[in-house]
Amino acid sequence: MERYVCTTCGTQYPDSAEPPRRCTICEDERQYVGWNGQAWTMLAELQRSHRNLIKPQGHRITGIGTQPRFGIGQRALLMQTSAGNMLWDCISLIDDATAAEVTNLGGLSAIAISHPHFYSCMVEWSRRFGGIPIYLHAADQQWVMRRAPEIVFWDGETHRIFGNLTLIRGGGHFEGGTMLHWADGEDGAGSLLTGDIIQVVQDRRYVSFMRSFPNHIPLPASAVRHVVASVEPFAFTRLYGAWWDAIVQGNGKTSVERSAERYLRAIQG
Repeated sequence: MERYVCTTCGTQYPDSAEPPRRCTICEDERQYVGWNGQAWTMLAELQRSHRNLIKPQGHRITGIGTQPRFGIGQRALLMQTSAGNMLWDCISLIDDATAAEVTNLGGLSAIAISHPHFYSCMVEWSRRFGGIPIYLHAADQQWVMRRAPEIVFWDGETHRIFGNLTLIRGGGHFEGGTMLHWADGEDGAGSLLTGDIIQVVQDRRYVSFMRSFPNHIPLPASAVRHVVASVEPFAFTRLYGAWWDAIVQGNGKTSVERSAERYLRAIQG
């Protein structure tokens, strides 16, 4: 019995004697099956062929990403709060070297993930650090391919955790699309971690919104307005996207508002 990992999206599946016939995540219109067809690997193989790069992304925020690129290519963010460390979003590779470095940074108290494309090997990460809770929005539970008791499904529009962290349901990309606000981030000015629910674009003064980024499916105006309204009550100056250095360095809230206005003008004609 093996736990197979999809090479295109990085999602780990439960124990099986043979590779699954298909990846449910990749067959959804927001993702895609690789051009050469469905392919699988396993965590042990990934540990032999890849390694994780760990480097700062902000004050008390450390990035963890896999080299060479694997799956979707996102990097996770480790946040060092006063009440424990949070891993925001997740990646497929966890190995001894990564676990040692994370332990040196204070370990992990919990994991929270923005949306199903980044569920990856979340259960492996949780159990490597003692079975810590994994916070996922209940609206996306159908996309959990490997069920585990460590997964905590939360419901509603916001959910307070520890260390002045608040999960926010923005929707958009997925119905349960989640962002994470850290009130203590940036020395109290506030940090917003968005995955790609709000996507930091190449001109890092701006962000964007999509149902599918790889397949270029836009969001309707109502969904964009809901995403923006969901973060309006929260103060934040820096905004952290899903990839290395995809960071709005300042005036993050203003960037979200003006980007939404530009997006709505474009789709409404």
